[in-house]
Amino acid sequence: MEDVWLVDFYAPWCGYCKKLEPIWKEVGAELTRSGSPVRVGKMDGTAYSGVASEFGVRGYPTIKLLKGELAYNYKGPRTKDDIIEFANRVAGPAVRSLPSRQMFEHVLKRHSVLFLYVGGESPLKEKYTEVASELIVYTYFFSASEDSVTLHELPSVVVFKDGTYFTYDEYEDGSLSSWVNRERFQSYLPIDGFTLYELGETGKLVAIAVTDERDPTERSSRLKGLIQRVATEHRDQFNRDFQFGHMEGNDYINSLIMGEVSVPSIIILNTSNEQYFVPAEPVEDLEQLLRFFSSVLDGSAPAFGGDGIFQRIKRVAYDARSTIMSVFRSSPLLGCFLFGLPLGVISLMCYGICTAESDDDTELMKRDGFTDEEEEEGEEEEQQRLTAGAEGEEEEDFCQKQLQSIKNSMFDTFLWSCNSLKASSCVIMTSHCHFRVFMPVHR
Repeated sequence: MEDVWLVDFYAPWCGYCKKLEPIWKEVGAELTRSGSPVRVGKMDGTAYSGVASEFGVRGYPTIKLLKGELAYNYKGPRTKDDIIEFANRVAGPAVRSLPSRQMFEHVLKRHSVLFLYVGGESPLKEKYTEVASELIVYTYFFSASEDSVTLHELPSVVVFKDGTYFTYDEYEDGSLSSWVNRERFQSYLPIDGFTLYELGETGKLVAIAVTDERDPTERSSRLKGLIQRVATEHRDQFNRDFQFGHMEGNDYINSLIMGEVSVPSIIILNTSNEQYFVPAEPVEDLEQLLRFFSSVLDGSAPAFGGDGIFQRIKRVAYDARSTIMSVFRSSPLLGCFLFGLPLGVISLMCYGICTAESDDDTELMKRDGFTDEEEEEGEEEEQQRLTAGAEGEEEEDFCQKQLQSIKNSMFDTFLWSCNSLKASSCVIMTSHCHFRVFMPVHR
């Protein structure tokens, strides 16, 4: 038998990896105690980055089951029972045989959703086996003979759920893989943050009744009941496009839409593009709810949110605000230190830059022998000399000396202007250099 490994790719600095470590030890101990063929290990993805890249590891922790040449990625909750169930399911055969009617009934009681192939060898069975090898990470697949399970048409692929069963029809349902992916959940179920994105992978819109179990009201019960009725009584009309359920509390929904959802209420989420739909008016009866679902399908209902550039910028700002608020709520002193210290340092730097520029300009002007008062006095004296030379009848050599004096004065003024500009540029450059060197230390 080929080796089957359950591997945890981790990073030493990852906080989530450290939380998983004690659970991972329990998983290894339980699989060894039960005699499972699955061997448990872990690998530092930062030390063996080449191996991690080969297996497509993009984040930590990443749990993969390695079976022959195949690598199955675990996407479920990081609990001991869920990880062990995943390992045992994927390590076994893709399709498990049910040899008797009693065995079928026993398995049916243990699974809320059960996929079953009934019949002998056929092209449909080959296709079913291929799909099972691909989607075994999500659910179990079984097969039985016509003696164990009685169906009207054979061979057939059926799914047992919601107290009944539904038969796969290639012409109506499309590919078998897509049909299994859409049908692997109950029609109506409780939804949390993890389940929501699992439902999103089916390609369906997720219709949710947002309620609050801590404060149950008649309206909450009515909305949940209406959603359940749509899921069961109008399955043929909406099952292909919608997954139905309820979620307790609105905190998670609020973080998704970056807004406020009232409780109780109904919302439809499209996890593929982060759009959502809400009724224009509070839903009071089944007919009103059916019209709302139909308007979403035909495109007449307004869509909110999305994944455009504006929404992405808004998401960054919202996440930053949420992080800052959570830090201040959990530890106000730590928040003041983390955000107050950098602001104080930047303020001191700006003050230093401004005062340094003013002082250097004054010093350079003094060094060149000019102040504002001396410059004005020099201009007045020069004007008087020019006036006196114009009124009197001076000799030609005296006029030439005056002209030369004016040229020298203009040249000195020009030199002073250049020196002043040069000094200012040096001050600005020096200030920027200090800014660039200082900032990374406090980043």
